[in-house]
Amino acid sequence: MTRKKAIAIRHVPFEDLDALEDVFPAAGFELVYMDATSLSNDVAELNKADLVIFLGGPIGVYQSELFPFLQIEIDLARSRLMQQKPVLGICLGAQIIAAALGAAVYPGAAGKEIGWSCLQLTEVGAASALRFLDGSSQPVLHWHGDTFDLPVGAQLLASSEQYKNQVFSVGQHCLAFQCHIEVSVAGLERWYVGHVGELLGIDPGCISRLRLEGQRYGPGLEGVGRNIAQTWLEALPSIEFAS
Repeated sequence: MTRKKAIAIRHVPFEDLDALEDVFPAAGFELVYMDATSLSNDVAELNKADLVIFLGGPIGVYQSELFPFLQIEIDLARSRLMQQKPVLGICLGAQIIAAALGAAVYPGAAGKEIGWSCLQLTEVGAASALRFLDGSSQPVLHWHGDTFDLPVGAQLLASSEQYKNQVFSVGQHCLAFQCHIEVSVAGLERWYVGHVGELLGIDPGCISRLRLEGQRYGPGLEGVGRNIAQTWLEALPSIEFAS
């Protein structure tokens, strides 16, 4: 049986699929990482993948003059969404998808949201793959300063107290998380190093606090995140891809 291909576009090496990585091969996907900085302008070639995943990173969608590959990603996401081909976005990835759908992306007026807190699921969210995420008991990781308007045609699935637009979907083929459901306790140790400048600029005790929160909430999120990803992936074969 021919395996489907999933391309995960990575902006920094340590922000990968982490705890979710084994879900994709189990669902029949060959998982390939591509670095955003080396993307080709040939969107049509990238578009041949059965699934494209846009991962997180410490830059803003509106910084395409500094980082030209962002426009390639936005164009790729827009092309796939127009054809109803599957896309998954996490943090910066969700902002790329929002921009591709014509929504504004901008620095959040409520400041940076970094830490663990629960989500409030909408009625649509509670009936979706997010049903495994009991907002009253399982926090997710937030790590962003930017936010976005909900794209036209998108369904809001979940919100946090600080930022309303946390998770949205478009049909069955698009799922976008402003928050992080992919992290593991061990994998987050790389984040504390990679983002040390940002964290120490917020609070010298920030890393210790995040580590304690991660050790407390991370193990539960690992299982919940895998269930969400697996459930969403299992629904994809029922989608008729536009030619």
